[in-house]
Amino acid sequence: MSEVSLSPVGREQIHRLESALLIGSILRPDVIEELRNPEERLTWVDSLAVAAAALAREKAKLSVSQIADEIGRSEATIRNHLQGKTKAGQIVRETYERFAREGVNITLPDVFPSPSKSLDTAALEEEVNQLKKQLEEEKQRSSRLSETVKKVADELAKLADTLKNAA
Repeated sequence: MSEVSLSPVGREQIHRLESALLIGSILRPDVIEELRNPEERLTWVDSLAVAAAALAREKAKLSVSQIADEIGRSEATIRNHLQGKTKAGQIVRETYERFAREGVNITLPDVFPSPSKSLDTAALEEEVNQLKKQLEEEKQRSSRLSETVKKVADELAKLADTLKNAA
C-alpha cells in the first residue's frame, strides 16, 4: 500500500487511510473469528467500513455532520462509532492507535491458506457474488427504512403542529 497519512489532507489521503483502517481492522484475529459467522458477516463488514470512513474523515478535521452527509449515515451513528460506543468503532480506533504506534503495516494472518494450498476460486467467486448480492439487498432495505423513518418523522411534525395550533 502506498504512503498512508494518519492526518489526511484531501480526498485521496482520506481514502487511503480509510482503506488501511478497514483492511487492518478486518484482518485482526478477533474480527476474522466474528466474520466466520455468515449471519453477522455483512453487518460486521458494513459497520467496520462505516467506522473506518468516519474515523478517516474525523482525522481530516471534517465535522460529524459533514461525515454523516458523505457516508450517508445518521450523525448519531457517526458519533457512536467515533466515541467507541460500537464494537466496530472501538476496533477501528484500536487499529488507528496501532498504526500511530507502529506505522501502517498490514500483514496477512495465518488463517489464510498459503499459496501452496489449492484455492477453490470458483467457490470463492460464488461466495463473493453472494455477499455482493446480500450487501445490495441490505443497502436497499436500509434505504427503504430511512425513507419510512423520514415519512414518520414528517407525519409526527405535522401532528405536533396540529396539536400546537389546536391548543
